[in-house]
Amino acid sequence: AAAAVFTGRADCPYYAKAEHLADYLQANLPNFRVHKITQHPDKWEQWLHDICETNGWEHRQSPIIWRELLDRGGKGQLLGGLHDFLEYAQKYYGITSMMLSEEMLAVAEENLQTHLEIVKENEEIKSLIKPMHIWITSASGPICYQLIPLLANGEVFGMTTEISIHLLDTDQFKEVLCSIVMEAEDMALPLLRSISKHTEIAEAFIEADIIIVLDDVPLNLEVQSLENCVREVSEICQVYAPLIEKNAKSEVRVISSGKTFANLKATMIMTYGPSIKPENIIAVATSWESAAKAMLARKLNMSTAGVKDVVVWGNITGSNYIDLSHAKLYGYDSAICGPANFQRPLLNMIYDREWIHSEILSAWSSLSSRVGHCTGMLPAHAVATVLQYWHHGSPPGEIISVGVLSEGQFCVPEGIIFSMPVRFQNGNWEVIKELEIDGTTQEVLERLAHELIQ
Repeated sequence: AAAAVFTGRADCPYYAKAEHLADYLQANLPNFRVHKITQHPDKWEQWLHDICETNGWEHRQSPIIWRELLDRGGKGQLLGGLHDFLEYAQKYYGITSMMLSEEMLAVAEENLQTHLEIVKENEEIKSLIKPMHIWITSASGPICYQLIPLLANGEVFGMTTEISIHLLDTDQFKEVLCSIVMEAEDMALPLLRSISKHTEIAEAFIEADIIIVLDDVPLNLEVQSLENCVREVSEICQVYAPLIEKNAKSEVRVISSGKTFANLKATMIMTYGPSIKPENIIAVATSWESAAKAMLARKLNMSTAGVKDVVVWGNITGSNYIDLSHAKLYGYDSAICGPANFQRPLLNMIYDREWIHSEILSAWSSLSSRVGHCTGMLPAHAVATVLQYWHHGSPPGEIISVGVLSEGQFCVPEGIIFSMPVRFQNGNWEVIKELEIDGTTQEVLERLAHELIQ
């Protein structure tokens, strides 16, 4: 079976005549099927050029008509314009059109009005659908690849929130972005309204609700100095921050992640984008937090889910301190048992103090290597978890470590992004100021703050 496809300028009288005859044939012939497409007069020339280029056709006026096999796809068989179709109808069916010029003009005017009404109606329908716009920088990397399904599965923002994902990277990664877009589209994720690639920096962050900054500057001090690395990070953020101010929504949330300089990227975006709300810029420490919990669970031969309130202080992807003094164990198999919410202090359960004080240093080194060289699954999960907490609130009573702007809490100097314990509630976060820290931890925080400032 085949269908005749009729396309033309919405105000074209010749299209009106072809359409009229096509409708007659469809009504009177059992196997004649018609598919009609009108284009706005302003868009017709470009549309005609594109369809002809795609199919290798030569045609320069309205309408353009072709036959298309319904069950095979591929390019259709070009019939031509109005006169070609009149000849085709006369030759095969012995039917022609007696439509007068006045009728043609009247129908053309009616077609144009109908087309404009349909366009307006579609725009109104689209305006009611307001997906959350998520921009991801350095999107050709493995973190982004792992992150897309997590963002679109409904667990992060809820099963009623549609999202549009925008992938931003340099022109050299254009083909990689195309592949990611096609693969994400093929997954047919129900909450993914659209996914698009962007290599033009000027169009970055348009209408952004959330921006996930994944840019990494390789930290290889044998190749270049730390100062040069910091300068490179600063230059990236000097480009991003003004564009965020200009193009993103006023309540945009910026998440700094990646393998290097997480705190610095957040600080630089805050510095170069003064109109971005400081409380809406955070750095993600969850990779360290979850990896530390997993390491402790292995040591204690228990489920990772039972290890809570491990605190990551300081420079997330640099000099940090993983504090176990507040950590708790739930469901730990010991001589004392209790209900599901019964918890034990972790340090009371690790009797191997030698492991805590000496081997733990080498363990942190191993942890650092794993977190720094992971293939994307761990940091992607970390970003998704923090976004979920920011959107829905963190589990009641639990401590979450996030790099946020210091206001002098725990005697950490003001004005730097420093990882510290927070809770998420009602779409906001707050530092858990009531957390008690001992003198040793305080000394460590002072050292970490000094190093971070340097």
